[in-house]
Amino acid sequence: MLCRDMAARSSSGDAEVVRHPLFARLYARVSERESAEQVGHRRETLAGLRGRVIEVGAGNGRNFGFYPAQVTEVIAVEPEPHLRGLASQAAPRAPVTINVVDAVAGALPFEDASFDAAVACLVLCTVPDQPAALAELQRVLRPGGELRFLEHVHAERQPLRAVQSFADASTLWPRFAGGCHAARDTLRAIEDAGFTDIVVDQLELEWHYEDLDGWWDTQLDISTSLAAAVGAMTPAQRDDLRDAVDARMAPYVQPDGSLLVSGRTHVAAASA
Repeated sequence: MLCRDMAARSSSGDAEVVRHPLFARLYARVSERESAEQVGHRRETLAGLRGRVIEVGAGNGRNFGFYPAQVTEVIAVEPEPHLRGLASQAAPRAPVTINVVDAVAGALPFEDASFDAAVACLVLCTVPDQPAALAELQRVLRPGGELRFLEHVHAERQPLRAVQSFADASTLWPRFAGGCHAARDTLRAIEDAGFTDIVVDQLELEWHYEDLDGWWDTQLDISTSLAAAVGAMTPAQRDDLRDAVDARMAPYVQPDGSLLVSGRTHVAAASA
């Protein structure tokens, strides 16, 4: 049950306001041209869900069309005003009942054990207080309820780990990417929050690119967050970011100028 008189507050007790107007508009635009691979990850994340579901950080509602018929209701939490408006427009077109709510992940205005499942897609990297958000999801899930998450995590292998660490330490990336922290150890945080039976669909991948430009253009094509963040930067800031990333990637450039990159993707589930 939704407690409508409960304000959205952070773990410190202060009212939390989420507003990323430029990033939100760019994210909404580029998310409409997500790769088929990314769409497939969304479908896989939601497959088999049933009952009452809470989705935190619903964005513009990109997941709404993929919820299975066994879901009786989705409460879609989105604190950013522009994205929440787009999600409200998308909700009536979904195959299941979806109610869009203004709230924050770190202070969910719902009763304990009131959901059968929770969904977090590309959002646990952005919440200001990740442990608080995970504790709230643990609280509102019924015993044995399931958390489904599609998240980029801190890579174990280079060069992606180095690029993520640089992005997280920079002043530009979190500011322009809607608060994204690329180097968070999200899997460990989920374990620390008390979730159990964590099942991770981890795919080890290896990509070959003609050159650094080809690699960079591909990242912009497949990553909604990156494309939106870069689009929000000034030309000088984009040049600075690109120079720094190129320096990090230099050890992986082959003698012929091509690029060899290894990485991982995760679609995972855990029990409350």
